[in-house]
Amino acid sequence: MPERAFFYAIFNNKGGRLKCPYYIMMRSMKNTHIEHPEDSILNGDLNVLNWFSANSKVSVKIDGAPAIVWGRNPATGNFFVGTKSVFNKVKIKINESHEDINNNHDGNVAEILHDCFDFLPRTDRIFQGDFIGNGGDYVYRPNTITYKFPEVIDSEIIIAPHTEYFAEKDLRDAISYPLQSRLNDTLDVLFVVPDVKVSPNLDDIKDVCNFAKQIATLCEFPEQKIVNRVKKQLNRCIREGLEIDDITLEALANDNSMDVNVLRLWKLVESIKMDMFCYLHPDDDIECTIDGHFVDHEGYVMWNEFGLFKIVDRRTFSYHNFHVSKNRN
Repeated sequence: MPERAFFYAIFNNKGGRLKCPYYIMMRSMKNTHIEHPEDSILNGDLNVLNWFSANSKVSVKIDGAPAIVWGRNPATGNFFVGTKSVFNKVKIKINESHEDINNNHDGNVAEILHDCFDFLPRTDRIFQGDFIGNGGDYVYRPNTITYKFPEVIDSEIIIAPHTEYFAEKDLRDAISYPLQSRLNDTLDVLFVVPDVKVSPNLDDIKDVCNFAKQIATLCEFPEQKIVNRVKKQLNRCIREGLEIDDITLEALANDNSMDVNVLRLWKLVESIKMDMFCYLHPDDDIECTIDGHFVDHEGYVMWNEFGLFKIVDRRTFSYHNFHVSKNRN
């Protein structure tokens, strides 16, 4: 099934969860990195210019850590918890007991997984979410953003779920799709899934996207090998807080022997993405700060029949995430 048909089926699913046999027929989505919309334009895929203004589903991207995967192991039928290492091809770390956790992990990650094994509800499904913290407080900083809840959390653990997986026999073959239904809180677990309202009038976004389509007709898009290298160079600029102006774009184009108009289109699509923040409104009462300064949520994940991408202020969060990780290391 073509990619657009896959997302159309996901988006129009009314029951909250796709039936497994039907899902197997659709395009597989391995546990891969969700792309930024501006990066997807570099190889000439213009679907994202329709994606911006299509009727969409949106979830808030919570800045938690580590990522927790839990559910029923299709290979054994047993409940398990783990990090994203459960999907490793070689050194697989699936934990079906506290002993497994002690053998596979140590330090803070092991402590978190022990709590998750004790308190996460048993299920026949497979989920992934970001760990925010243990209950007993109302302020949490799991990664870069500090979250302030309106009251003290009584639950044992706090998780922000965002993804569901289907694996027929082996977790290494798991395919993923955005979480379609809200998970019910338990006495022990608070699931944080803020609702997002999308402004109904996206005419301004459509106009700029139509302009971007015209610009795309003037571009000579590079081969994938060059695209991969340019993505790394752009990420490096963002992580180091460097301004990406036309001089930078021309230097990158010369370094990679590519059409500078492709990079100018990249910057235009990035600006469309940033404009989208004005049209997305989270319905929650959680305060977000970085170093005492109020910020929005890290971003959003939005999907519709044209694809799935993340809307993140990279200049703020990618820069801070990089330096937080560097300082922790």
